Amino acid sequence: MQGDELNSTDSNLSSPLSAGAAAQAGFRGTGGVLVTGGTGFIGAYILKNLVEKGYSVRAIRRSNSRLPFFIPENIFNKIHWIEGDILDVFSLHDAMQEVDTVIHSAAIVSFHRKDRKQMYKVNIEGTSNVVNVALENNIKRFLHVSSVAALGRTLILEKVNEERTWEENKTNTHYAITKRQAELEVWRGFGEGLNGVIINPSTVLGFGNWHSSSSAIFKKVYNGIDWFTEGVNGFVGVEDVAEITIRLLQSNISEKRFIVNADNWSFRQLIDCIADGFGRKRPSKKATPLLGEIVWRLEAFRSLFTDGKPLLSRESARVAHSKTEFDNLALLKAVPDFIFTPLEQVIKNACEKYKEAILKQQL
Repeated sequence: MQGDELNSTDSNLSSPLSAGAAAQAGFRGTGGVLVTGGTGFIGAYILKNLVEKGYSVRAIRRSNSRLPFFIPENIFNKIHWIEGDILDVFSLHDAMQEVDTVIHSAAIVSFHRKDRKQMYKVNIEGTSNVVNVALENNIKRFLHVSSVAALGRTLILEKVNEERTWEENKTNTHYAITKRQAELEVWRGFGEGLNGVIINPSTVLGFGNWHSSSSAIFKKVYNGIDWFTEGVNGFVGVEDVAEITIRLLQSNISEKRFIVNADNWSFRQLIDCIADGFGRKRPSKKATPLLGEIVWRLEAFRSLFTDGKPLLSRESARVAHSKTEFDNLALLKAVPDFIFTPLEQVIKNACEKYKEAILKQQL
C-alpha cells in the first residue's frame, strides 16, 4: 500500500465544472491534480471522482502495484500515471510538474507487528517528503487524508471532535501514532506556507479489495463469524469520503481538519448488517476483552508456523473493544448541502458488488 500513490491526467483531458458547481467552488486550480495512494482503497475512489468531475489528474504508482479492479478501466485510462514512490523525492518532483493541487492519501494501514517498521517510514517520512516537495513546487492547494485514529481512541464511551487533544493510552495503535505524526508534518507545511486542509475519515466501508484494509471485514463476515464485541466506532462510505475530499479541495477553507463520519455504530451492529447483506448468519457469541487477549496470543503463536499474518492482533483486539464516537458537526457546517449516505445503504451496495465479484472470480 506504500506507494499506491499519485494521480494525474493529461492537461487536454481537463474540462470545466458545470456553472453551478463552479459558482460554489472557492478554489479551482488551472493546473492538474496529483493524488498519492491512487491504487489504494480511498485514493482510487478519489481518482474516480476527480475524473468524473473533469479534472486533469496525475497519480504516482510503484512499478509493482496493480490497478484496483473495483474502479472501471475507462477511469484509469484518463489518468496520467507516473512510476514513483513517496519515499523517492525525485519521483515526487517529477510528479508535481504541471499541477497546482495535491491530494495525499498514500499510507500503510496495518495492525500487525511485521508491517510496523515500513508503516512508520511510509506514513511519516513519506508524508514529510510530499509536504516538502509541495512547498518547493509552490503547490497552491494541499489536502491530506488522515484518519480519526490520529485523534485517539477511548475505552470508555466518549464523543471525539476535531479539538480533541491527543492522549497516550493503550487503545492507540501504532497506525494511529504514525497518522498523528504524519499530521504534524502537514501542520508544519501549513506553517511554512501550504494552503490546505486535513480530513479525518472514520473506518471506511465500501466495495474494494477485501483482502486488505477495512474492506477485510466484509470477507470475514462472508466466510462466517461467530463472535461479536460491544465496541463502538465511527463508519463512513468510501464514496462519501471521495466526494468530501473534492468539495473541501474546492473550498477556500485552510489550516483546518474535519472528521468525516457518517454514523457511530457498535461493531455488533456493523457485523449484523453485513451478515444480512450477504444472507449469512449473524454472530451469536459475545467476545469479552479477556477472550480477545487470549485469542490474539493464540493467533500470534499460530502465525509462527505459517507464512500468513495472524487473523487477530493485539492492537486489532483492543480496537474492537474500544468505545469511541466521532462528531461530524464541523464538517456539516463547512459543507451544509452534503448528506451522508446511510450506512445501511453503503453496506447493502457493497455486499451486492462483492457477490458479483465472487461470481466473476475477481476476489
